[in-house]
Parts: sequence; structure tokens; C-alpha cells
Amino acid sequence: MQWLYLLSYFFGGLFLMNAVPHAVSGVMGRPFQTPFAKPPGQGLSSSAVNVLWGFANLVVAYLLLCDVGDFSLQNLPDALAVGLGAVLIALFSARHFGRFHGGNIPYADDKRMVS
Repeated sequence: MQWLYLLSYFFGGLFLMNAVPHAVSGVMGRPFQTPFAKPPGQGLSSSAVNVLWGFANLVVAYLLLCDVGDFSLQNLPDALAVGLGAVLIALFSARHFGRFHGGNIPYADDKRMVS
């Protein structure tokens, strides 16, 4: 049964980290990709949609972390599960959204670009 809790915490970390770019973009008034854009995950959604999507991700993260089992950051397996979920979605997001925002090509606007 413990592995089910760890799986919940893994997805909690994933949703927690996924909330960050959406909430930040929305609060800054910038459009950003969401599943509701056309095409999904590639087109831009309004800043208001991003605020709502970021908040929805926070709610899901809260439910997965606080309402399942007895989550504790002082428990190493719990913290590792959350951290693993967070870092994996962060790396995926960096590559995926980097295609649209120039983040996959360092120094793209600079003469220091390496071919």
C-alpha cells in the first residue's frame, strides 16, 4: 500500500511543478500554452486561462499530497517521490516549451551560438 502513496506523491509533485509556468505566465499577463489552446499544448491560451489552469494544478497537487496517506517532507521516500515527479515534468516542459520560446537553442540571438 505504501507504493500507492508514493505514486500519489509523485503525481502531486508533477502537478505542483506544472502549476508554476501557467500561474506565473498568467499573473504576468502573458499568453502561454495549455491543453485548451488550438492545437492543444502548442497554441497560446490567454493569461486568464493560464491562471485558472495553474490554480487547478495546485488544487490537484494539494489533494494528492495532503489527502492521501500521511505525507511528510521529513520522510525521505515521500520527498523523493515529489521531487522526482517535479523534476521530470520540469525537464519535459523545458524541452517541450523550449521549442516555442527559443529555450532549446542557447544563445540563438547571440553571435556566440555554437553550430
